[in-house]
Amino acid sequence: MAERSTAAVDVADNSGDKPLTAKAVQSTADGVAQNPERDTDSEEAQGSGTAAGPGQKASPPELHSGHKLARRYRLEECVTRLDGFSSWRAVDEKLRRAVGVHILPADHVRTRAVLAAARSAALLGDPRFVQVLDAVEENDLVYVVHEWLPDATELTALLAAGPLEPHDAYQMVSQIASAMAAAHREGLAHLRLNPNAVLRTSTGQWRIRGLAVNAALRGISSDTPQRTDTEAIGALLYAALTQRWPYQSDAYGLPGLPKDVGLIAPDQVRAGVHRGLSELAMRALVNDGATASRHESACTTPEELVKAIGEMPRIRPPEPSFTAPPEYQRTTYQQGTYGRSAPPGAIQVLQTPPPPLQSRTGKALKWAVSALLIAALGLGSWQLADALMDQGDKSGDTTKTQTTDDGDKKAPTTAGKPIAISGARDFDPFGDGSEKPSDISKVYDNSPATYWQTDYYKGATFGNLKPGLGVILDLGKVQQIGKVTVTFVGDTSVELRAAPSGADSEPTSFAGYTKVADGSGTSVTLKPSKALKSRYLLVWLTKLPLTDEGTYRGRVADIKVTS
Repeated sequence: MAERSTAAVDVADNSGDKPLTAKAVQSTADGVAQNPERDTDSEEAQGSGTAAGPGQKASPPELHSGHKLARRYRLEECVTRLDGFSSWRAVDEKLRRAVGVHILPADHVRTRAVLAAARSAALLGDPRFVQVLDAVEENDLVYVVHEWLPDATELTALLAAGPLEPHDAYQMVSQIASAMAAAHREGLAHLRLNPNAVLRTSTGQWRIRGLAVNAALRGISSDTPQRTDTEAIGALLYAALTQRWPYQSDAYGLPGLPKDVGLIAPDQVRAGVHRGLSELAMRALVNDGATASRHESACTTPEELVKAIGEMPRIRPPEPSFTAPPEYQRTTYQQGTYGRSAPPGAIQVLQTPPPPLQSRTGKALKWAVSALLIAALGLGSWQLADALMDQGDKSGDTTKTQTTDDGDKKAPTTAGKPIAISGARDFDPFGDGSEKPSDISKVYDNSPATYWQTDYYKGATFGNLKPGLGVILDLGKVQQIGKVTVTFVGDTSVELRAAPSGADSEPTSFAGYTKVADGSGTSVTLKPSKALKSRYLLVWLTKLPLTDEGTYRGRVADIKVTS
């Protein structure tokens, strides 16, 4: 068993040891501006200390916006600065994407632990965690590069708007517990799992950042790492259900529990809390066995928590609510208020219509109107019968050829004809240049059961690694393109791009293709808005669907081209 540290801690069952609280060798409050990707916490509510370690040099490196690391990572904004290290939002100029960077001096007392934690977390490769991309010791600096999720929202920000719905809270605790169970099986603990470290992406997936690294940066360790992370998950669920932090101290923008009342169940703090989730939170918040004496057996490891969640009845999402249409507003034409309703309490007085004409003039007018109506009906009937007879004559004569005024025959309109695809190849100009080339022929083999698929990515937009990739189609010669129909496995966004009609050979750069249509779905018909002639077409994927494995990848089952 490896020596216990914040990078690869001993995750044996320590439930019989002293309870959860993680010990911080060094920790202070983070003085940081609000930022959706900040790696900060408010004051620790579970007893972390603030004493500085012996011999530590706490002065951070002199860095500024615009500074480059390894001639690649350009620093943009400092989001954390404390305890001798700083955290930044940066740009990876090589891959043209946003990243996060933790930086500390090479002689910092925690440098070795941070590097070991980062390298161990990077080996996990679980998409439920914000991934460590690089860990480098360069000259007098050490820096750790990790993913930056601009479309994700911290749990802290979500709870500022109110408690989560039962289904959202269930999804959160289920996904977080499963992820932490997988991490502990690989010997990794978090030890700083709090609302700032839990993110929800735009697709509804929950992700955890700072696995092992956040604790290493602050010198936090625990004798019972599994119990520490399990109680932290219980605290997250408690906060999600009640919008309160389950300790007396306020933390993460949430008020703590009233003093001298102890830990009370979430359904006693707020009305309408789901009973099963309330009991689950109490089972995770072990508190030296006090919880277990009032409820079912306590959960002291993420694995036990996952098992307890699996035994619960599944919580379904709420039914969509429909707004009733407004009541029909009766108009009051007689009162001159057409289109407006009468004021409340007003009595509507309907005017009496004028009596019918009884004089000789009135009778004459009635007969005149009747005669006109009869004449109009007769004329309309005659014109209708004449039109029907003329149409019958035309349809009966099938041997006649319709001609124009110039005497030329008018060609009948024909439907588009299929265009054969003579070849195809994968096109990945912004990546490593290749994407599953062995299966590329499956996109035009006329079999929807087979497909060409991309590599897996950790986000719908290719994990922010590149703007897209696709398939180049060779039609053999320049053809008139009417439409291209693409069948996918999963809802996919796609563009149709075409090479110029005068291109003698297949363009090898992305700039050699012009966008002519786009769409999204599982079966997408791409019709150019203008007349198009080309030999080389590019089917360019821009957004990938989520698979059952929790990753994102594109799958093209069939492509058909018609004139």
